[in-house]
Amino acid sequence: MRLDRNFANGRFIEPAADSASSELIAVYNPATEAVIAHVTGATQAEAIAAVDAAAVAQKSWRKLPSAERATYLHKLAEALTDCAPAIGAALALESGKSVADATNEAIYAGQITRYHAEWARRIEGEVIPSDTPDENLVLHREPIGVVACLIPFNYPVYTFMRKVAPALIAGNTVVVRPSNNTPTSAFEIARAVEKAGLPAGVVNILAMNHATAEALCTHPKVGMITLTGSVGAGRKVLDYCKANIAKPSLELGGKTPAIIEADADLEKAARDLVASKTTHCGQLCTAIERVYVQESVHDRFVALLRQHMSAVEFGDRSEQPSLMGPLVNEASRQSIHAMVERAVAEGARLETGGKLPTGDGKGFFYPATLLSNCGQDMEIIQEETFGPIMPVVKYRTLDEALEMANDHQFGLSSVLYTENYRAAMKVANGIEAGELYVNRTPADPYQGFHAGWKRSGLGGDDGKHGMLEFTQTRLVVMKY
Repeated sequence: MRLDRNFANGRFIEPAADSASSELIAVYNPATEAVIAHVTGATQAEAIAAVDAAAVAQKSWRKLPSAERATYLHKLAEALTDCAPAIGAALALESGKSVADATNEAIYAGQITRYHAEWARRIEGEVIPSDTPDENLVLHREPIGVVACLIPFNYPVYTFMRKVAPALIAGNTVVVRPSNNTPTSAFEIARAVEKAGLPAGVVNILAMNHATAEALCTHPKVGMITLTGSVGAGRKVLDYCKANIAKPSLELGGKTPAIIEADADLEKAARDLVASKTTHCGQLCTAIERVYVQESVHDRFVALLRQHMSAVEFGDRSEQPSLMGPLVNEASRQSIHAMVERAVAEGARLETGGKLPTGDGKGFFYPATLLSNCGQDMEIIQEETFGPIMPVVKYRTLDEALEMANDHQFGLSSVLYTENYRAAMKVANGIEAGELYVNRTPADPYQGFHAGWKRSGLGGDDGKHGMLEFTQTRLVVMKY
């Protein structure tokens, strides 16, 4: 069986000699429930040593011309592409994705790495006019230092480089904690780091339990913590940041609303929404989580959704890639099913799905589920499901739909289907979310800026602004 060791200071490290102080973390295939690997859990001493190594490496890494750092990132992008089959094979087993989807994720990780390498000559400061005639104000952009990167389970390869690539090009070094659900792909990335020849200590990757993660994040040499995860995890990170006033960057929960106007292309909208909701079993931060449909087309649109949702079949994607894959674990499945049952008890109508699979089949599968007759105050509308559940609410006017879309704790992404530019402009100027997608579902273009409002996070990823998250400023006042 596969056994992965942590990667720190340029090498895969042997476990601690004191076996009582280390642990093995079992990794499961969520489609079969079989243990597919073990990874060595880092001790607190190993996590601290990794931060120390990153801090030492950062002193030299930050002094390299940014163009030289870019050369390393281009080599890493090439190595990720070359290693994509191995990364994809590991990711498919630990996540339940098809091999093709998992391999493509590794290729996309290489693409975002190349993108951020191109910022090398575009990290700019400012010359600011002074009120004093014999004085210059010069604002510099500088790296923060060591960045702790906390990676989620749902898109762990892409998110890994989404955080690491901009951190590196800005002159930081990183200590990465992958999800314990999906760590084996991270250690395949470590092999790509080796292949690219990055200096020792620049990228460190360690699996660990929560106590060790706290030791990592509260280390005084960690200047920034970046997380993609739940609101609860975000609150913990904010607590960790208090220890040394580290900078947080948090992409947290989402509850993407989709507003369907009467003039929309209903067939296209239905296909798009169902694809969004069933990709990776709905385990996307920006997947459609609630649907607001104009009353004159409500029944027709619900019928289209029911037609497409009921056609979605689930199963092991290693055998049939066209199927919808599993949830991450049994706790997630039980939580989602309980939410569906409570919604039905509150008056929602179950149009399709909503039943736990029967029989002796293995895997954490749940059917694509459509609920109509939902109310704005229902839990199924207010709380993130992170699964293949689509609740529908009827509305009369666009103002009413916009009010309900904004009546929420989250503000990550949003969707509007309409052919009316006035409606599009109204929603574009009034939606309380970091993103609006018109006549398409979210896809997080890496040249944009993926940032949430409200409880969906602080800071953000992607594009120029995502790269600048990993910098801090120094003002130099020059008297002459």
